[in-house]
Amino acid sequence: MAAEGQRRDDEATGNRPVRVAVVGTGNVGATFAHALLLSGLAAEIVLINRDHSEAEGEAMDLAHAVPFGEPARVWAGDYADCAGAAIVVLTAGAASAPGGTRLDLAEKNGAIFNEIVPQVVRHNTDGILLVATNPVDVLTDVTVRRSGFPPSRVIGSGTILDTARLRSLLGGHLGIDPRDVHADVIGEHGDSQVAVWSRATAAGIPLAELSADLGVPFDAPTREDLARRTREAAGEIVERKGSTAYGVAAGLLRIAEAVLRDQRSVLTVSGMAEGYEGVDGVCLSLPRVIGRHGAERVLRPALDPDEAAALRRSAETVREATEHVPAGD
Repeated sequence: MAAEGQRRDDEATGNRPVRVAVVGTGNVGATFAHALLLSGLAAEIVLINRDHSEAEGEAMDLAHAVPFGEPARVWAGDYADCAGAAIVVLTAGAASAPGGTRLDLAEKNGAIFNEIVPQVVRHNTDGILLVATNPVDVLTDVTVRRSGFPPSRVIGSGTILDTARLRSLLGGHLGIDPRDVHADVIGEHGDSQVAVWSRATAAGIPLAELSADLGVPFDAPTREDLARRTREAAGEIVERKGSTAYGVAAGLLRIAEAVLRDQRSVLTVSGMAEGYEGVDGVCLSLPRVIGRHGAERVLRPALDPDEAAALRRSAETVREATEHVPAGD
């Protein structure tokens, strides 16, 4: 009773516990919720799914992990429970099939988002919307339009995972810790993504210079092979195990941490691009400063001419896919 009284007092004074809502309890949603629980970032985690029984099962399972980590309340709820959430993570929708592309899902998952986004914002007008469902750039655009939120408060997971994959591959290639590699993937989270080699460094040293010093190749064929392996990683995983979950869940957790702790971290996430290298009015990934108020600033790295042209082609790919999504009511 004392704890419940304290909770009511906290809510009355605006000192609410940190709540994160997860819409969709498939592989990505459930894996993210588990990572979030273990991180201790949220005091309340609500799971929302069309199949409420499935959400209940995931919530029960997660609740049994609470004694091994930080205290948290985990439950299966409905859209009304998005009220007061600092972040609502949208993971609902169909997953990529083996041999398919993320853009193949645009029409199907766009229709799903046309349904769920208005239900979320009916109960939450102040939080951050974090989009994970593919094609994530298209659905980030749908979420901006359907929510009516400022674009800064709608973040797509975008190429945060592609950037991590590239850095992991580069770390292995160079024989150094991937965390010391700074190389970004921008544009579409998909086949038209762009590896920004012209700005890539490790420990502040340009990769071309560092690779020469280490005696490892870094010529055009090597770079293309690393970019290809980054681009095709998801398909390779899906072919072997049917889906991806751990990497994207870790990326979502990193974004959530930057928001909830107001870290102002620079992350390659998807959002509305305006006036950068000839790209306007389309959602794709660029380095963005992420803090409590969402994507608080877009950084504009200088690209070489080939990278800039590739980014414009990537933007057109996303734009064309976005035009196939039903407008909704």
